[in-house]
Amino acid sequence: MMNPERLSTIGRSLLDRRGFLGQSGMAMGAIGLSQLLAQDNLLGSDSAGGPIRPNIDDKKPYAPRKPHFEMPAKQVLVIYCPGAVSHVDTFDYKPDLYKLDGQKPPGMPEVTFEGPTGNIAKPFWDFKPRGETGKMVSDLLPHLAEIVDDFSFIHSLSTQTSAHPQGENFMNTGFTMEGFPSFGAWVTYALGCETEELPAFVAINDPRGLARSGKNNFGSGFLPAAFQGTDFTAANPPANLGRPDAYGPAADRASVSLLQRLNAKHLQHFPGDADLAARIASYELAGRMQVSVPDVMDIANEPAHVHEAYGTGTGTELKKAYANNCILARRLLEKGVRVVQLFNGSDPAGGNGITNWDSHSDIKKTHAMQAEIMDQPTAALIADLKQRGMLEHTLVVWCTEFGRMPFLQANGTGRDHNPDAFTCFMTGAGVKKGFSYGESDEFGFKAAVNETSVYDFNATLLHLMGLDHERLTYYHNGLERRLTNVHGHVVKDILS
Repeated sequence: MMNPERLSTIGRSLLDRRGFLGQSGMAMGAIGLSQLLAQDNLLGSDSAGGPIRPNIDDKKPYAPRKPHFEMPAKQVLVIYCPGAVSHVDTFDYKPDLYKLDGQKPPGMPEVTFEGPTGNIAKPFWDFKPRGETGKMVSDLLPHLAEIVDDFSFIHSLSTQTSAHPQGENFMNTGFTMEGFPSFGAWVTYALGCETEELPAFVAINDPRGLARSGKNNFGSGFLPAAFQGTDFTAANPPANLGRPDAYGPAADRASVSLLQRLNAKHLQHFPGDADLAARIASYELAGRMQVSVPDVMDIANEPAHVHEAYGTGTGTELKKAYANNCILARRLLEKGVRVVQLFNGSDPAGGNGITNWDSHSDIKKTHAMQAEIMDQPTAALIADLKQRGMLEHTLVVWCTEFGRMPFLQANGTGRDHNPDAFTCFMTGAGVKKGFSYGESDEFGFKAAVNETSVYDFNATLLHLMGLDHERLTYYHNGLERRLTNVHGHVVKDILS
């Protein structure tokens, strides 16, 4: 038996019944306090710069969670244009292209991604000063040009690849390889969602189908499966939500209640199985979506002036379908969905400017085709969000995977891939209005002033959502993984 004289003062007090109960009471209180703090994400990290772990309840993975710090943006809409929009024909005005039109490009490579380099080509559409800021925007996008004073442009973006699948992966997941979590998955993993009736993250695919990298653009990677994007469109709602006609509401509710009890009991036997927890959560969400989805999909009952503004009744069938997708995006955000990713362009047969923005030939025709689909509905969506006051808490991001060259492909009429310079813009909560950051060189060939990597871009998006990109991590295969890998700096100049 241990000699009490060799124990510490606290140790000796624990041998006394009253001392033991007193110390135990203090300990239980501390444990209770730590649990309460954890529920509100108020626990300190292991170190000043260490990871900040979201406190995720396996039974309620979509419950709202506090950001690392307060920012105006609570939701985000990402408008993604697969195929690489030509910055020198849209938002990045380069007068020198007019001066050297038809000449050999000075100081540029003789061979690029698709082969020998052709001659410099001036913009295929005229640029004009727009809005009170006088921002130069081409005639290709007249509707977006009308609201350019609300945008914050980044003209000095660069990426690590000139291939579309890898470019999409890099922009949307931070890695050129597949299997990494998408931006939307990271955000919903960190923040959850304000609504329990709809998915936290919805991907609205182009009416023509998936982009080149498919569901990897909105996948969960190695994050819990609950945080992958749910994809559907205005024309194709989530499948299998309807109840059979012969199956009444009472029987439906009884079945759901029984399944919930059975699933909860099953989960108790496998508390660490993230896939099982995600599957149960998705089943329960599907049950709630039986009521919520028909309501949010009821686009036909939008007022006539809304349909007119978005252009659901004019132009090609593709434009009408994309316009309906834009209305759906607004309705999802209104219902509290945290992340909406809206695609304009797909890749069912290689793209080539017909189904997306990949214009290696006849760019005058193919870019015009895509712009006719994208311009009016996208501008109407942004203007609608502003008119409803939703831009006060919604960040809108317009992006593509890389740019296009200032010269033509040899003996061709299109522009090749350009990973060294391209343009994206943001608007809404947390960003400056009527602002341009960075510059490409005089030809739009390379980022020249304030070069901004995709890592920097994604770090800035996370910051605008109140998340520290260096501390939002997930331990996987021996590494603390993050959206920005081990890189990235917030572009503070565009913050309002």
